[in-house]
Amino acid sequence: MKINGQIIDIYNHRIFPGEIVVENGTIQEINELERAAEQFIMPGFIDSHVHIESSMLAPSRFAELAVRHGSVAAVSDPHEIANVLGIKGVNFMIENGKTVPFYFFFGAPSCVPATPFESAGHVINSSDIKTLINNPDIWYLGEMMNFPGVITGDTEVHEKLKAAIEADKPIDGHAPLLTGENIKKYVSAGISTDHECVDIGEAEEKIKLGMKILIREGSAARDFDNLYPLIDKYPTQVMLCTDDCHPDELMRGYINKKAAKAIERGCNLFNVLRAACINPIEHYKLPCGRLRVGDSADFVIVGNWRKMDVRQVFIKGEKVFSDDTVLFESKPIDLINNFNRTEVSASDFAVEAKSKLIKIIVAKDGELLTESETAVAKTENGLIIPDIENDVLKITVLNRYENSKPAVAFIKGFGLKQGAIAGSIAHDSHNLIAVGTSDHTIANALNKVISTKGGLAAIDEISSEYLPLPLAGLMSDRTGEEVAAFYHALNQKASEMGSSLKAPFMTLAFMALLVIPRLKLSDKGLFDGMDFEFTSLFTNQ
Repeated sequence: MKINGQIIDIYNHRIFPGEIVVENGTIQEINELERAAEQFIMPGFIDSHVHIESSMLAPSRFAELAVRHGSVAAVSDPHEIANVLGIKGVNFMIENGKTVPFYFFFGAPSCVPATPFESAGHVINSSDIKTLINNPDIWYLGEMMNFPGVITGDTEVHEKLKAAIEADKPIDGHAPLLTGENIKKYVSAGISTDHECVDIGEAEEKIKLGMKILIREGSAARDFDNLYPLIDKYPTQVMLCTDDCHPDELMRGYINKKAAKAIERGCNLFNVLRAACINPIEHYKLPCGRLRVGDSADFVIVGNWRKMDVRQVFIKGEKVFSDDTVLFESKPIDLINNFNRTEVSASDFAVEAKSKLIKIIVAKDGELLTESETAVAKTENGLIIPDIENDVLKITVLNRYENSKPAVAFIKGFGLKQGAIAGSIAHDSHNLIAVGTSDHTIANALNKVISTKGGLAAIDEISSEYLPLPLAGLMSDRTGEEVAAFYHALNQKASEMGSSLKAPFMTLAFMALLVIPRLKLSDKGLFDGMDFEFTSLFTNQ
């Protein structure tokens, strides 16, 4: 096979007319020509950190959308499904990923559960990590979210780090707002990346300690606008990632969209492509092609490098996308799950008014970080009820693995004026979570999710929208287009109910993630992520 066009040589910072000769899936020759087609040939895009489960698509279905946007690979931490199904879930992701022509580079989930302050479906301990990390289908140790354990020398945490170091595999980090001596201790433990930076100062401190910074632009956390200057300042030290990307957003674009945005902001083309295509290969030691003789024939053809409009995609010499058509199909998917919750009633969510003042979780659009506020509780018949006028709604998390009592708190930022939204996606243990304007709508939304053993629901007194997620309560076996349509309808319903959030269900899912400060809720209670301990709903201050 021979393909000609304007070849983008990232290493030598040049674009030249040339021809690529491919045999047996490998680039055999790259020949410079006097003239070539007016199309640009470049290495394929790579998402340097993503949880495939957050797309709500099985890996094979995810690949069908990713190749449309010029991606050939994803570095993926399967800790979402691991929290539900343990090693069985990790193996499912690996095997399903192998059924399509796309590179999935899975990591060994390091924090299952993320903390001991929540109920998960499984535990992956240091002994399990030692087994996983030596699997040739495992490429790195997944993000070490237990940064307190790293810093304080927790034995189990350091056994996991040691296993990765001995296997000579990279260790991903997760260190939001960590600075000074604490970040030095964290990096010295062998942790080499971070995708949680929200400003340049934090990122540069980590880069100077030797970390690679993954510039994140996903469906909930959007740090690109603050961090994109790093691309030209530290071109070998940064990568692009989504972390969590919902299906409607994946339909519109992927890493190509982030690359085009960086170029539009004035970043150097070659630095952008180094971050988007090359640095992940070099850091994680991936077998993807870099558009060099002897490399695997993994490359993309775009019409305009400023827009990154993808025309064709090749993986191992096979054309997988052309003329707006994906050239492979997913096979039927075997569904696996772990869901043991029975229905709830409105009375399960009643909160006795033990004080006039309560702590409020403050959610922010486009951020995983929350704040904590104190508010005067609105009461009725001795119970605290949502204060809809002031956007103080009720939030609950309940164990999906057994029938324990739900944890209940209050939150602002969702803006609902009626109804409730609920789901079985609640990072990282994936218990059930809901926010609503009344106890009975919260119960109705949760019972819809419980009835199908996983899904997302938006319900009010008039109508409802629902997306079933039969695969671990996290993913669908439907096509990306179908899931995106369901998800769009859910978001539209949430908007009609009053929410102004861009991605209300993504934001909802992170309200249970205790390792992201400040105030969050697990199935066991309200949690202060700065002090890293439970805190009371009630306060005297």
